[in-house]
Amino acid sequence: MSRRPTARPDGRHRGRPRRTLLAGLVAAAVVFPVSAAASPDVPAPAPAVAGEGASLPDRYAVGLSNIAEAARTADTAGRGGRAAKLRAMEAGGDARFLTFDGRGKGRAIEVLGDLQTADRVAVLVPGSDTTLDTYQRFRAGALALQQRLQAEHPRSAVVAWLGYDTPGTVSPAVLTAGRADEAAAELGAFLPRLARLAAPQAHLSLLCHSYGSVVCARTAAGPEVTDLALFGSPGTGAGSAAQLPTRARVWAGRGAADWISGVPHLRVLGVGFGTDPVDPAFGARPFTAGAGGHSDYLKPGTESLNSLAGIVLGTAPSAPAAPEVPHARA
Repeated sequence: MSRRPTARPDGRHRGRPRRTLLAGLVAAAVVFPVSAAASPDVPAPAPAVAGEGASLPDRYAVGLSNIAEAARTADTAGRGGRAAKLRAMEAGGDARFLTFDGRGKGRAIEVLGDLQTADRVAVLVPGSDTTLDTYQRFRAGALALQQRLQAEHPRSAVVAWLGYDTPGTVSPAVLTAGRADEAAAELGAFLPRLARLAAPQAHLSLLCHSYGSVVCARTAAGPEVTDLALFGSPGTGAGSAAQLPTRARVWAGRGAADWISGVPHLRVLGVGFGTDPVDPAFGARPFTAGAGGHSDYLKPGTESLNSLAGIVLGTAPSAPAAPEVPHARA
């Protein structure tokens, strides 16, 4: 026979410490499978900002100028490693950044493809430990997705959205929704602006990895967003797909070797993210994610990459034709 928690004189129960311990176990399960060194903040000038009515070429020129200034400042501060990484970002002089801010861990929003002609646009939202120092790894996945989309649908683009301060994998912040709430406000404001820069009635898809799935699940997405894909997700903080602040189709997938499957899908004292998005009870549409691990979803030739491309293009199994999405252009 099970024993009920014993009441204490102050009215609380002995079960409360057990719940705190459980929260600690959630933390351990999330933090210890991977580790990454935190990137110390790096000085950089405040970025220049293109005007509201600026053309895309002008926005991209401002972005490259901001990268060059940040690289010079990093060199002056003796941060040659960061400077080299920034110069790699602007290599060739034709990179397309809608936003770049080199301060601290940094923020960047890069466009791969021709946004003005794209009627299918994927916005890729990264998870923990994605900074300017690890940007090339994030960009490699975005580039693989863009190449996969282009092979089937030339009028497509990918937006690599490093628009928030991602939590460290080994940090308390990765276990709560604080950073996600801040990021969701930024992402929610960005999406309608992005839609006005793309082709008329373009369909936007949010592809959200790991902690990025927490961000996307808390983003109030308007009608321009037709699909929301969660992968490598620790949970969203919501009990079901129907509770998310969007009318988009919600998808979820997980690679067979993804360590995050071992994370307890609980929410205790504000720690953890609750229901597993790949659980049928959550109500998301499943997609095939193959045999890969936590960092493999966007690798070329994988089942997961093919599935995510199908979601963006509206060709994924069981996906009905995406509705027309009217919106005003800038």
